[in-house]
Amino acid sequence: MDANGSDAIGRAVEALRCARAVVAITGAGMSAESGVPTFRGSGGLWRTFRPEDLATPRAFARDPALVWEWYLWRRGRIAAARPNAGHVALAQMERRFAAFTLLTQNVDGLHLDAGSRNLVELHGNIWRARCTEEPRRVFDQRGDTPGEELPRCPCGALLRPDVVWFGEPLDPVALDRAAAAVRACDVLLVIGTSAVVYPVASLPSLARHGQALVVEINVDETPLTSEADIVVRGPSGAILPQLERLL
Repeated sequence: MDANGSDAIGRAVEALRCARAVVAITGAGMSAESGVPTFRGSGGLWRTFRPEDLATPRAFARDPALVWEWYLWRRGRIAAARPNAGHVALAQMERRFAAFTLLTQNVDGLHLDAGSRNLVELHGNIWRARCTEEPRRVFDQRGDTPGEELPRCPCGALLRPDVVWFGEPLDPVALDRAAAAVRACDVLLVIGTSAVVYPVASLPSLARHGQALVVEINVDETPLTSEADIVVRGPSGAILPQLERLL
């Protein structure tokens, strides 16, 4: 593991300059810098709501109106957020490399707003809804005005938020795409994630098995810190633009 500070940034820039394929994984810490409340840590949403009460299939089956009320409240909070300088830097990095894949655990859509296109939203997107009977039927609800009735698919079935709830597996297509990108990358950037939520937390090990260099960018120490090749301690909104400028 490298030390913090300018030496770590210099080594990260050197590795990126030599890389053909780069993958970035982003977590809640990155969105928190844009003012999006996190689920974990001080000030997180879970201080008010328990996940088992609202973010599970069982909760939706028991009280879909309550779950939708909470997600509409979350959308209202997220609507006020804007991509920060770190989001923009990743979108700019995408254009620099022959292969660049962005994997995000965030559901707020800020990477799309910043201009990232080769993006895998591993946990879904809060602005979308999908049919409870035909999950492949997905609807963009950004800009929709909530009505008094629960949202329904044209087929008549209830819609649910298009996000991965606790107890649900990740979309296998998205996970396979993520794993393939990580196996093929030269540098893996792990940004603002607690590195405790599986299976995403296993991706750095997969990268290292493929001889990729793992760079952690985070304000806090995580379970990944001792395993990372380079650790840059600081907010992604400051570190990522610096890396992008130095490339």
